[in-house]
Amino acid sequence: MVTTVFIADDQAMVRQGFGALLGAQDDISVVGDADNGRTAVSEVARLLPDVVLMDVRMPEMNGLDAARAILSASHAS
Repeated sequence: MVTTVFIADDQAMVRQGFGALLGAQDDISVVGDADNGRTAVSEVARLLPDVVLMDVRMPEMNGLDAARAILSASHAS
């Protein structure tokens, strides 16, 4: 079984680094990324990854608020 992962971080180098490390694993697939919390919320709702790796400090919506929004939306479904 492959675990799908979404990466949210405002620094492109961090997203690319984690993406490369995780993507090199046979049982992990990076399905998307975002550079801010607001985009992360909408993309996670669209892609439905198994795991979200999210930075706490990001523009537009911080990672904590984005995580709350993702959890709230998942419980509403």
